[in-house]
Amino acid sequence: MALKLSDGYTKLIPTAVMAGSYTACFYFLSKCLNQFNSVGYVYAIWAGFGIFLITLLGIFFFKNEIDIAGIVGLSLIVIGAIVLNLFSKISH
Repeated sequence: MALKLSDGYTKLIPTAVMAGSYTACFYFLSKCLNQFNSVGYVYAIWAGFGIFLITLLGIFFFKNEIDIAGIVGLSLIVIGAIVLNLFSKISH
């Protein structure tokens, strides 16, 4: 969200928030990589969660519209994360 609000890096505070957010995200991603053996698993969950969360924030804060294909796609991301957590050996 801060990236959109930074208006092409022309607004200082949203740009600083965006830089801090990216730094925090990669810090926590590295912490997750210490807890799980599979880089693919961690990155899949991280990317899927990011896509899902940013889509929801866009809908609520920027009035983005989502169509049936978007709903199906987001549902598949959530289902994929559930399947990875419950049934895949790479999550352990």
